[in-house]
Amino acid sequence: MTAGAAGTADTGLAQAAEKVRILAAEHAADADADRAMRREVVDALREAGFARHFVASRWGGAEGSFAELTSAVMTAGEGCAATAWCASLSAYSARFAAHLPEEGHHALWGDSPDTVVATALMPVGRARRADDGWHLTGQWAYVSGIDFADWALVCAVVPGAGEGPPQLRFFALPRGTYTVRETWDSVGMRATGSHTVVVDDVRVPDHLSFDRADMLSGRNATSGLPAHNVPFQAVGGLTFIAPVVGAATGALTAATGTLTGRKRSQTGELKLVRASGRIDAARHLVLENAGVLDGRLFTPEHMARNERNATFAAELLQEAVGLLVGAAGTGGLGEGQALQRFWRDVTSATSHVALQYDTAARKNYSAVLLGPED
Repeated sequence: MTAGAAGTADTGLAQAAEKVRILAAEHAADADADRAMRREVVDALREAGFARHFVASRWGGAEGSFAELTSAVMTAGEGCAATAWCASLSAYSARFAAHLPEEGHHALWGDSPDTVVATALMPVGRARRADDGWHLTGQWAYVSGIDFADWALVCAVVPGAGEGPPQLRFFALPRGTYTVRETWDSVGMRATGSHTVVVDDVRVPDHLSFDRADMLSGRNATSGLPAHNVPFQAVGGLTFIAPVVGAATGALTAATGTLTGRKRSQTGELKLVRASGRIDAARHLVLENAGVLDGRLFTPEHMARNERNATFAAELLQEAVGLLVGAAGTGGLGEGQALQRFWRDVTSATSHVALQYDTAARKNYSAVLLGPED
């Protein structure tokens, strides 16, 4: 491996992502229609190294940087937004799972660093203590990539100590201990297969569970790797916005292809140029977020700015694809056109709760600008 940006190693993910982009683009229309990624694309994602990007080298992982992953996800998104979304989540899910105890690391990556984990961040299940473990029950919706995941990582409410308030914990479940109910019917991002995970009183040993507070704070008692010790706020919406930048770039390419050879108009050209500026601005902001993480600039100001950057980038990209559809006109909205698929995908992806101002960015970044509320 050669030296890469920010003093990290170049894992080769960028070159592999270009191959994924080409393959995913070939199958994107069929994946969208069938609401499932093609097996050859899933295999290409695993081979490219997205799932192992944040896995420790002692398990065969890449120990890669946030900047390299972000650029690779953007590249994949130019071919297929759903593919990039699953690529991003497989990498970040492994980073979350790194908070498991040592025995849990061995369970996930002892046989292969390319284990695919699908995560449900919302604490909608319940668990109760049992001998050397837990009994877990619940249903978690919108778990992207669960169709081909090897493990699910879900969050649940557990009783507090003594008379204390309830607490939240994550639980890792190997395939076969949960069922998948096909509930994903969104108009966009169809191929992510973001279905519902159902767990019915499954016993989970202690080494496959960790406290959600550790993940939020970035404290990792098991691993000292920098990427495994990052506050969740700093990561913010980077997981979800990087695929959207790629998809909007793909939409720009699709729109220009639709317009090439047609009679040009000042109105269409203006929309195209305005859209390209928004996409470039969003890309800059998202890469800035990755730089904050690799540079470990975990001040309240930097973390709040990361949240602002992600939500503002989502707004810019929504506007951009709207301009592109307006520039292409009816010719870009045919069912066989890639532009309309990118438009639907960007619209769906930017509706994610992590990319909404009111989730955190408004409150946290306004405090940076105005000071804390009295």
